[in-house]
Amino acid sequence: MSAEDNLKKLGLTLPTVPTPIATYVSFKRDGNTIYCSGQGPRKPDGGYHTGKVGKDVTIEQAYEHAKIVGLGLLAAAKAAAGSLDKVEVIKLLAMVNAVPEFTDQPKVINGCSDLLVAVLGERGRHARSAVGMGSLPNNMTVEIEAVMRVVD
Repeated sequence: MSAEDNLKKLGLTLPTVPTPIATYVSFKRDGNTIYCSGQGPRKPDGGYHTGKVGKDVTIEQAYEHAKIVGLGLLAAAKAAAGSLDKVEVIKLLAMVNAVPEFTDQPKVINGCSDLLVAVLGERGRHARSAVGMGSLPNNMTVEIEAVMRVVD
């Protein structure tokens, strides 16, 4: 089953590749390596899901926000590779905007990781870091960047 078929089966569609909010690009391809810039959980109107996890936002809500970011990363990877069936995820750096005592960053970021595996299968499995931050741009709940590669 193709990655596009998996997306349809999950009832999901890829968003438009987001326009950067500063002086950078959404992704950069170097040979077969794709570097995806950090993305936040965009709402359909273009705004972000915001707030501190552990205060304003639950783990379950933030998990869904990380899933939204995963879709955005897949959109950037598809633009870079031409097809999701050529994409393999190598590494994620995931940041959670949380209160200082929050320690469940991995549970939040599983939203993105679970999505990548559901869509890409074994090519979606990856190394990752999930860390807490005192703040993130626009007060978004999560930000995730990825390193991927194009496979034949």
